[in-house]
Amino acid sequence: MDPKEQYRQACKAFFGNEPIADITPYGEGHINTTMLVCINSTRYILQRMNTTVFPSPDDVMHNIYGVTSHLRAKGKETLEVVPTINGELYCKHETGCYRLYRFIENTVTYQSCPDAKTLYYAGKAFGEFQNDLCDFEVSSLKEIIPDFHNTPKRFEAFEKAVQDDACKRLAGCVGEVQFVMQRKNTYSGIVDALACGAIPVRITHNDTKLNNILMDRDTNKARAIIDLDTVMPGSLLYDFGDAIRFGASTGAEDEKELALIRFDIEAFKAYADGYLEALRGSITEQETELMPYSAYLMTMECGMRFLTDYLAGDVYFSTRYPDHNLVRCRTQFKLASEMEKQFDTMKHICYAAVRKQNKPEV
Repeated sequence: MDPKEQYRQACKAFFGNEPIADITPYGEGHINTTMLVCINSTRYILQRMNTTVFPSPDDVMHNIYGVTSHLRAKGKETLEVVPTINGELYCKHETGCYRLYRFIENTVTYQSCPDAKTLYYAGKAFGEFQNDLCDFEVSSLKEIIPDFHNTPKRFEAFEKAVQDDACKRLAGCVGEVQFVMQRKNTYSGIVDALACGAIPVRITHNDTKLNNILMDRDTNKARAIIDLDTVMPGSLLYDFGDAIRFGASTGAEDEKELALIRFDIEAFKAYADGYLEALRGSITEQETELMPYSAYLMTMECGMRFLTDYLAGDVYFSTRYPDHNLVRCRTQFKLASEMEKQFDTMKHICYAAVRKQNKPEV
């Protein structure tokens, strides 16, 4: 079947025989396949869901619909799930599972951060997302990917990959393996804090990159958080840490020249200021204490996953050349090593931002 034709057929579940004015590929996502559809002068986002990565589309759509309905009830701009003619949240077709969103007009996304002000707005957007969901019943959400940010289990998978050395690549990355091994006692901080109740279980996005925020084309302020497939119970520290891993790096995730990779403390401050301003004092003392650590942990976890995949033969992350995952892990380890040296400064920034939000108005 012609690729476009399968999307036209899927549209019938949502629009019946309404004529489709246009249907074209859209965006730069790597997981789901996305098309921009125009029907009756209205634009929609049609996605074929990746059921290999997300084997339970029922659970994914249950979470997305619950969270977006809660946000909309508060007057927040968010993704709008368009149900099928039969009232279902997505359609099952012989060519896959498809969902439909109403297109949010006059917005842009950024693949890299143009300036600190944009990063501040990004932090504020994800902070508001967290704050707006603080009264949502977290137990009603499904766990989409079990142990997604369970770093100790990620480390166990890494150790097995080292032991197996399935593709005989270990000899070429001994230094990187040692870097991970030397820090083996630093990986359980958030998992342990959640387990003992030292920090609360919250609703988390789990993919807090800048390109998952729709920015207003005119004002450059954040309007809506997108890519909600991994919304599930977790810690806000996962979201904060992963955003810093992406936003406070001076280079691309696969930059080969490590001299170009630095941890930008000013970018950290911009994001942290926006994030904590949006939380408006709802963050706990222990969560504040762990914020710098979370940035380090999510960076190490990501680097560890890249290195694990490299050792296993590039079976998870898509690659463009043989050492792509090795290059990726090196950028993450460079960032993590710089973060380690700036924990005190990072902590001062976080506590200063919290004090500012807790200061009573005169």
